Amino acid sequence: MSSNPPALSAPALSAGLQYSELRQHELRKSRVMMIDGNLTLNGRSSEGGTSARVYRDGYWGFASVPGTGADAAQRVGRQAHDNVQAMARFGQRSSVALPVGAYRGEHVYRGRQALGQAEIQDRLAALNAWCKHRYPGLKSIRFVVADEHHSKWLATSTGGQSLASIQRALCQVVFVAQSADGAPVELVEQVSGKGSLADIDWSIDTLAPQLDELHRHLRAKCEAVPARGGLQTVVLAPPLAGMLAHEAMGHPCEADIVLGGAVTGGLLGQRVASDLVSMVDFAHRYQGDEVMIPVYADDEGTPARDAWLIKNGILTEFMNSRETAARLGAAPTGSARAYGPSDEPLVRMRNTAILPGQSTLDEMIAGVDSGYLLMKTANGQADSTTEFMFGISLAYEINNGKLGPAIRDTTVSGSAIKVLQSVDAVSNDMYWSCSGYCGKKQPMVVSMGGPALRARAHMGGE
Repeated sequence: MSSNPPALSAPALSAGLQYSELRQHELRKSRVMMIDGNLTLNGRSSEGGTSARVYRDGYWGFASVPGTGADAAQRVGRQAHDNVQAMARFGQRSSVALPVGAYRGEHVYRGRQALGQAEIQDRLAALNAWCKHRYPGLKSIRFVVADEHHSKWLATSTGGQSLASIQRALCQVVFVAQSADGAPVELVEQVSGKGSLADIDWSIDTLAPQLDELHRHLRAKCEAVPARGGLQTVVLAPPLAGMLAHEAMGHPCEADIVLGGAVTGGLLGQRVASDLVSMVDFAHRYQGDEVMIPVYADDEGTPARDAWLIKNGILTEFMNSRETAARLGAAPTGSARAYGPSDEPLVRMRNTAILPGQSTLDEMIAGVDSGYLLMKTANGQADSTTEFMFGISLAYEINNGKLGPAIRDTTVSGSAIKVLQSVDAVSNDMYWSCSGYCGKKQPMVVSMGGPALRARAHMGGE
């Protein structure tokens, strides 16, 4: 697909159609893995396609085809029209007048020239050799580097014409050691950012301090003790706070999930967190700088704006598409996003974060008589009631305000609302990551962030 915007037109509003859109979407991905100096994966993929969506009498008609060009645009336009007619056979459905906002503009990420495959492999081999020499006790060293690039051209019946570009890259390092009882112990560190692998800094000089810290934590984890189960005072390090914001509170603030019965639907204007907690899904800027996953216009062509989900502990709004905004009587936020060329836009997060507070992490730890510092998570899940459970892959005891031994892999769980209501300290730093995917019928590139939080939550353990 050319970098020059094609001449796109949304399907004509004929036969009672109330809204239409046409999208041409290119997605390129690369992923390279090296394990103990051996190249085990070297993959590249590219896909492009055209999709159309139309709205009539409360139903959406969607269609997509591989390829681009005028013929593809005409074909998906006809198919989308046929599909909305077919949907009408399910019976009458309440229809809403969709907001008519439109965005016109182009936002293309222009980074450094992409790295060649040989250079990527050489850099991985150099990193592996450096780690093997510096940390001779490791049982295994694994590296994964990846990047992906999305280009989306969009035309809407409201007059929208836009080109959006999102590009992100990551470098992941996994160290594996052996505990005293012979069990494998591993920890992960990763660097992520906007652009390609040429734009993020994964040089040895930059990674060395982080890898030294990772190795120190791994050694501590090899001598870990069991956690005490039950309700505990926990200090959630920034990556954990970002996960809590995204998984446990972010999804229940997506308006389609609200309309589906999420507990948050009846809590608008009510307290759901401590007054120390404010949470925002940022569209494209934070404190004047462009965020990792900038969305200036969503995949419905709606101008994107920040969604202030929680302000000083009060639930203030939800993330919306055109339709959910109309059904909830709210202003759209530009949150309808599609991952791939054949995906239909859904209400999705963009750059979700809890805002920094006034405390330092050291002060927060010093204020805990008995509890835990939770530093890294391996996975997480949550539901529309805000109940969550996260796996904890790195954590330390806190005794009398000081860090104690590392603890074995465990879980932290609870109701996000109750946990956020118990927050009594928020750190003054900010962490961002765009290394993962969000899952909701289709994957999605997102970023998440936050400061550290001190709260009460349930720990798995003895």
